[in-house]
Amino acid sequence: MIARLLSAPMLISAFAILVGTGVDALVKGVAPDAGLQHLVAWRFLFGALIALAVFLAQRKPAPGWAAIRFHTLRGLLQLFCAFTFFYALTQLPLAVATTLGFTAALLVAPVARLLLGEKISPVAAGATLLGFAGVAFALSGQSGAGEDAGNQTLGLISLFSSTIGYAFVLVLLRMRALIEDATTIALFTNIVPALAMLPVTFGVFGAPDWNDLPIFALLGLLGYGVWYLATLAYGRAPAQRLAPLEYTSLVWSALLGLVFFNEMPSWQLWVGAVVIITACLIVAFEGRFRTRREARLPASDLPE
Repeated sequence: MIARLLSAPMLISAFAILVGTGVDALVKGVAPDAGLQHLVAWRFLFGALIALAVFLAQRKPAPGWAAIRFHTLRGLLQLFCAFTFFYALTQLPLAVATTLGFTAALLVAPVARLLLGEKISPVAAGATLLGFAGVAFALSGQSGAGEDAGNQTLGLISLFSSTIGYAFVLVLLRMRALIEDATTIALFTNIVPALAMLPVTFGVFGAPDWNDLPIFALLGLLGYGVWYLATLAYGRAPAQRLAPLEYTSLVWSALLGLVFFNEMPSWQLWVGAVVIITACLIVAFEGRFRTRREARLPASDLPE
């Protein structure tokens, strides 16, 4: 029973989001001193080394040129999303950055409709709008300013640029996860950004502070774990069903922001979180029960 629950796509995705929120908090804490360009480059390098070790250990077949071209483009988009989002984390409170980042999840369903032809049911569409209203209400109590606030305008521009790209990254992940294993996808997710970023980092900014390498290695390990779990989840369930789970990171970011950065979430943020999580559950379970109606079977009889 436990093994069955742990293999459920929703739980895999939820755990990946929890770990990912921890990565965001770690980036926010170390990027100002370590240098964002070094952090991004070395985080992906260590992630690539871990991914390559797993790939070789499992003796996966070498991908073809079509897969290489696809993953190269997706990897470069992933690098853009990571860099812009990490920069936004250094300029905005953690909970604010996470809340605004939900616009990526709101965009996944229409992007999946555009690229994959996945249908958007009326209930799912209504729940998505409810989630957007929850995001708006959560933001109504956030001033976005504070003693350590950075450049708010640049932070917001960077963040929204990242969320638009991230919606496409998630759907592209879904496209490849249907025909390719998680180990291969995780390898390209890390190695392409590393190969693209390291020459620029060394050529323009020089070597990093070597004392920061353990932190970069930890970020690489956690980053690899997040994308490996996300690939497993998105390979087993439609993007529309899993995307709303991104909202749960609001709770984790609020707690981490309070504990480590003394960022006090407003009551509007918590009310908005309740609305958002409710929307997540509606979308997730609506897909399950819609499948039950189409199959004319009890939900408990549906295969995983």
